[in-house]
Amino acid sequence: MGSRRTSTSSASARAAVACLAASGLVLVSCTTGGNDPSASADRTFDIGIGVDLDTVDPAQMTTTTVQNVVDYGVETLTKLDKDGKVQPGLATSWKTSGDGKVLTLTLRDGVTFHDGTDFDAEAVKFNLDRILDQKVKVPIRGVYEVISKVTATDATTVRLDLDHPDPNLINNLSTTISGILSPDSTKKDGNSYTNIVKPVGTGPYTFVDLKKGDQAVFKKYADYWGKKPYYDRVVFHIVPEGNSREAILRSGQADMIMNPPVSDLEALDKDASIDILKAPSDRAVFIAFNNSKPPFDDKLVRQALNYAVDKKNIADKVLFGAVDTMDSPLAASLNGYCEVGDYAFDQKKAKQLLADAGVDKLTVTFGTPTGRYLQDKQAAQAIAANLKDVGVTAKVRTMDWPSYQAATAEPKAQQQFDLHLLGWAPGSLDAPTQFQMFQRSQWPPNGLATSFYTNPKVETLIAKGNRELDTEKRNTMYCDAQKLIWDDAPWLFLWSQTLVLAHSSDVTGISYIPNEKFDTIYAKPAK
Repeated sequence: MGSRRTSTSSASARAAVACLAASGLVLVSCTTGGNDPSASADRTFDIGIGVDLDTVDPAQMTTTTVQNVVDYGVETLTKLDKDGKVQPGLATSWKTSGDGKVLTLTLRDGVTFHDGTDFDAEAVKFNLDRILDQKVKVPIRGVYEVISKVTATDATTVRLDLDHPDPNLINNLSTTISGILSPDSTKKDGNSYTNIVKPVGTGPYTFVDLKKGDQAVFKKYADYWGKKPYYDRVVFHIVPEGNSREAILRSGQADMIMNPPVSDLEALDKDASIDILKAPSDRAVFIAFNNSKPPFDDKLVRQALNYAVDKKNIADKVLFGAVDTMDSPLAASLNGYCEVGDYAFDQKKAKQLLADAGVDKLTVTFGTPTGRYLQDKQAAQAIAANLKDVGVTAKVRTMDWPSYQAATAEPKAQQQFDLHLLGWAPGSLDAPTQFQMFQRSQWPPNGLATSFYTNPKVETLIAKGNRELDTEKRNTMYCDAQKLIWDDAPWLFLWSQTLVLAHSSDVTGISYIPNEKFDTIYAKPAK
């Protein structure tokens, strides 16, 4: 991997030693150039992430970190900036008809895919039709189903006919799920129409390969239409344990890591060779109850467990204040959020609610990932200890991220867990994407509403709000829906976390997008 360099000669020497010792190391990238612009070998930027990639098919995306990786090679029609505002991407402009039911996009001209084929309106139509096709697995399809027809009007113009006005669609065209692939590439190199294993997009980097549990590699695309990045290669290293990610950063084997151990943030911040960036995020972390089976089909039981957990104490002692406890089913950064309540720590009330529900000495299976969210496994263990105090024995189980994600997305009859810890961060910073978690149409396997919750009143409010163009009226409906969801308690509401990045101080150009994505494509040496 690239290492922190103080001089050209010392960098080359360290890299040469690393290459000679490769047989004895787990993480090695034998490039002598690294961050040094004067080196003759490829310049590599190394990033440590906590989760393995369950897919590289944009349509199948469920995980923000995985989307962040794929974004290096695949671009979208629109994009979000650091302030969460929509900006042109592969579409340079757009306009909506007077009745709100037609969206017309003008496309960027002169863009080519990595396979040399042209980006044009037919390619856009192919990709949007693909994510709407029920034959293709698209876990977050719901926000695009408003599109009834896609028409390539000419080479640089696309018309989207909508079932109803949707003020959020232009934002949703910025998420990786709607990333634009070369249509020709979907029939080559192991790809198929229904499953992409080698994404071919228009981005500044081309996808090279993925070694499961190890690394994903990208190389710079010489014919990129936009600003050229500095680094020749980017390598994402899959390192689930936070302490191990910190170790590869400190040793110079990584230039940046996601989510270092929060217990070490103060020490890392004092290290002159490391910079810490705490970025805003829209991720809500929660425990989903399986609302479809006893005893979690009883609201009293779900409310009881919300009162049983000392969320503020865990946030302070286990997550070291790096999170904010939830006061709504939506993170405060989302459009449409409103503060609706609080489940204050009250184990006496929790015991009474459990008694009222006729529940005594309950034993449950409790799933949690490790390395996906801040202190996820540690938090789960602390939560289990709180639950034990009210007579609920939670058997905590962990697994690698792809296996865990697949297990939680099984149909309700095949669910392994009675409750499981997850996070949700809408890529377009909008309420409707978050509300998918509370809609029956999004129950697995159709979507990712893994609590199997529904409430007809909530469903009606969401549907009406999604079609309302008046912002004030729409937000009132959304707020009413949030109040009902909060009272129904389909989740054990936990906290919203920040995105923490630690990187070498020898690197600049490290930024973020407030949907829990880092923005490092234009990173470069600080000197």
